[in-house]
Amino acid sequence: MATAKQNFYKWHRVLGLTALVPVIFWTISGLSHPFMANWFRPDIAKEVFKPLSQQNMKPQLSLKQVLDTNHITQFVNFGLVNFDHQSYYQILGTDSVFQYYSANTGRLLKNGDQAYAVYLARYFTQDSVSAIKSLTLQKTFDGQYQPINHLLPVWKVSFNRPDGMDIYVETGQSRMATFNNNTRKAFLWLFEQFHTWDFLAAIGGDQFRLIVLLCIVGIMFLSLLSGITIYGLFWKKFKTATKNRRAANRKDTRFVHRFHRQIGLIVSFVMLTFIVSGAFHLLVKLHNQGSMEKIYNQVINSKDISVSNLELPVPDSLTVKTGLIKYFGITYYQISTSKKDVLYINAINGKELTDGDKLYATYLSQYYREMSDVKNHKAKLTVTPIRQFDNEYGFINKRLPVQKISYPGNENWYIETTTSQLAAKVSGIDRAEGLSFIFLHKYFGMTWAGKNVRDIVSMLAALGVLVVSLFGFAAFLKNK
Repeated sequence: MATAKQNFYKWHRVLGLTALVPVIFWTISGLSHPFMANWFRPDIAKEVFKPLSQQNMKPQLSLKQVLDTNHITQFVNFGLVNFDHQSYYQILGTDSVFQYYSANTGRLLKNGDQAYAVYLARYFTQDSVSAIKSLTLQKTFDGQYQPINHLLPVWKVSFNRPDGMDIYVETGQSRMATFNNNTRKAFLWLFEQFHTWDFLAAIGGDQFRLIVLLCIVGIMFLSLLSGITIYGLFWKKFKTATKNRRAANRKDTRFVHRFHRQIGLIVSFVMLTFIVSGAFHLLVKLHNQGSMEKIYNQVINSKDISVSNLELPVPDSLTVKTGLIKYFGITYYQISTSKKDVLYINAINGKELTDGDKLYATYLSQYYREMSDVKNHKAKLTVTPIRQFDNEYGFINKRLPVQKISYPGNENWYIETTTSQLAAKVSGIDRAEGLSFIFLHKYFGMTWAGKNVRDIVSMLAALGVLVVSLFGFAAFLKNK
C-alpha cells in the first residue's frame, strides 16, 4: 500500500511538471484578457454609423434608370449611401465587387468602395486629419482580425498615427467590425500565441492544434485528480507531521509543499471549471471541424424591377436602407425603417408582403438547414425578432437585428435578413458548450456585479491556478 501511494505521488509530479508550461501560458494570457477586452480597450468616437434617410439623400435617378444607363442586367443587391456630400447607388455585382454610381447623374465613381471605406473609418474615429497609411480588402481572418469578428469581407483602414489605429469596416452594411491600436494588437498577439496556441495551426493545421490542446487539458485534469487523491490518502500523515513539528517547536522547512497543498485544495474547483469548460470547447470545435458553412447567393435581374425604388409606399423620411431579395423566385424591395421595421414590397406590382421579414427569415433558415421541401414543411416554428444580445445570442455574434427561428427540439437559427446571412445556429451540444464556456470559463455568472468585478474575479481565479503551479514546481526543486 505504501509503495502504491508513493507511485501515485510520483505520477502526480510527472503530470504536474508536464502541464506546468501550458498552465503558465494559459493563466498569464488569461490574466491579460481583461486588459485587452475591457481596461486597455481603445476608445472610439463613434461605434455605430447613422445613415441619412432617403429623404435627406435626395436621389434624382431611380435604381432602374442607373442600371439601364450603365447596361447592368444582373447584380446581387444594391444600397443607397451618402458620403462627401454626394448620394450614390452602391451596387454589388455578380463578381462580388461593389460599384458606386451617382444617384444624380448615374456616372461610375472610380474606386468608390475604397473611398467609402475611408469615409466610414474617418466617421468612426472622427479623424479627418490623419493620413491613411494603408487600405486593404480583407477576405480572411488573421491574428489581428480574428474569427470572433465574423464579418467578411471587410476593409482594413490603417491610419498613420502614433497609436497605429486600424479600423475594419463592412461597406455593404456601413458598419464597423472592430478596431485595434498598438496596445490591443500586442495583447491580441499574446493571447493568440499563449492562449489559443495558433502557432500549432501554422505547424500542422487547426485539427492538429485542437488535438494537442485536448491532450494537454487531459494531462491537467489527471494532475488535478491525482493531487486531490493524494491529499485524501495522505491528509492524516500531513496533519500528524504538522502537529509533531509544532509540538517540538521545529522550523517549518516544508512550507512550500504545505502552501501547494492548501492553495491547491482551495482553487481545485476553479481549476476544474477551467479544465471542463476548456475541454468541452475544444471537443465541440473538433467535432465541427470540416463542416462547410453554406453560403446564400442570389442574382437579381433588372427586368424584374418594374416599380421605382423612389415611388415605394413607405415615406422617404422613414426609409434608412433599401435592398432587394428573392423569395421563391419573386423579387422584393427590402426596406429598413427608422422604426426598426423591415418591410417587403413586390418589385413588380408594388404590393406589400405581409409578415415579410418573418417569412423570409424562415425561408433562409430552411435553406441553411438544407431542407428539400421548404414550402410544405409542417414543423411548428416560432419566429422572434432579436434586437439586443443575450446569453444565447451574445455579442460575439456581431449581427443585429436578427430573427430567431425556433424549431422543435430546442433548435434555434438566427438569421440576419438584411444580408441574408446565417448569424448563428444554437442547438443541443452547441448550446451546452456555449453556456458552459461563458459561465465556467469567462465567469458571466458574475455579470450582475459589473464587468470590472467579473474581470477581477476571473483574474483572481487564474492567478490562483498559476500560484499553485509555481508552488508545485518550487516543491519539486526543493526535493531534488
